[in-house]
Amino acid sequence: MNNKVIRRQKIRYRIRRKVAGTTAKPRLSVFRSNADTYVQLINDENGQTLASASTRDKDIAAQKGTKSEKSKLAGQAIARKAAELGITTCVFDRGGYLYHGRVKSIADGAREGGLQF
Repeated sequence: MNNKVIRRQKIRYRIRRKVAGTTAKPRLSVFRSNADTYVQLINDENGQTLASASTRDKDIAAQKGTKSEKSKLAGQAIARKAAELGITTCVFDRGGYLYHGRVKSIADGAREGGLQF
């Protein structure tokens, strides 16, 4: 493994020590690959993914725009799914990435959709 991956892994572990999702307040986890961005609502008490969205979803992938703009749509999609499940609050897990660019776009989109964190 290269140093960049190891560094991010250490940051992830540090964040995960403090951030955990519950049934009432799940964890909004972000994963960023080179091409796409994925986001999940996770209940860590029983290790269950409650809802997920990504820039690969058909309606989002069909949109024109930058990766950040598509990430914002993914954030709005996860907020919509959370509202259907009756979830209004969550804890944000940036997954070791800087709170900037696509990660920030997801957070902004989720907030616009009505999620609070």
